[in-house]
Amino acid sequence: MIGETFTMLTDLDQIEAVFLGTPLAGLPIGYGPSGTILVADIDPNRLHEAWQAAEALVPATGRRPVMITDDFHGGLRFRPEPEPGPSASELRAFAEAAESSDPWLVYHHYSEDDEVHEGEVEYYARGVTGVDLTALVSDVALPTGRQALERELYDRLLADADLHARVLGSARFVTQTDYWYTPTSVLLMLLPTSDVRSSGYWVDFFGAPTREYQRRLAEVLAQWRHRWDARLVASWGTMLQFQVDRRPTPGAEAWTAAGQLKALAPNLALSRWEVAVAMPAGDAWFVHNRP
Repeated sequence: MIGETFTMLTDLDQIEAVFLGTPLAGLPIGYGPSGTILVADIDPNRLHEAWQAAEALVPATGRRPVMITDDFHGGLRFRPEPEPGPSASELRAFAEAAESSDPWLVYHHYSEDDEVHEGEVEYYARGVTGVDLTALVSDVALPTGRQALERELYDRLLADADLHARVLGSARFVTQTDYWYTPTSVLLMLLPTSDVRSSGYWVDFFGAPTREYQRRLAEVLAQWRHRWDARLVASWGTMLQFQVDRRPTPGAEAWTAAGQLKALAPNLALSRWEVAVAMPAGDAWFVHNRP
């Protein structure tokens, strides 16, 4: 449950005891910034496995896990004493403001409102994967909105099994863990909350540069968890990685999920219709938002 809370462990020895028998056993552990706890020496090639172990232990630790890295900035070290995080009232106010916000008013893909004119259909219908679908929308009256054209293209593609299979074969990589970024140095950050929405307070993401944007991102985390059982695995600054346990079905669900992913990830090169094709075929979402 999104708002489900558990008793939170603060003692490092207790957390180490909970880790026994898991891939986290025996790893260095210490206090992190703002009430967090850090686990170091995570094997970059097994970071998903380590995160899954920490996620399964949330009822025992009372702390949501997220993988982070110090590859880009450095200086992320254990603190000698626990560092206070936000007060209970501050965190509650953050979560309440997040819940009352509409994240899709600020997360809006820059090309969503583009119009398509004569001579431009092939560009949009070829996409990044290179499968040319121009013939599917040759009868669409122009000019028209890009989203209207892409939705028409996607709907018609769903009715053509052969073309759909070709596009899926080229686009499905975007929802597989093979596409995820792997840093050189990986740490596990245990957040001082078990609540999904509240966890957004600590997520470091280029696409959420202010506290207001962080609240909107926190609501995205809550909405995606509720609808798709999407769980934040890693935050690499300009990238977020999610494990998705309830895949969108082809059609309206995949189209909606693809639009939201594109809105949050403007540096995801695939067209929305290509992402929509990939959505039901994978359980790993990748968000990329960089300068």
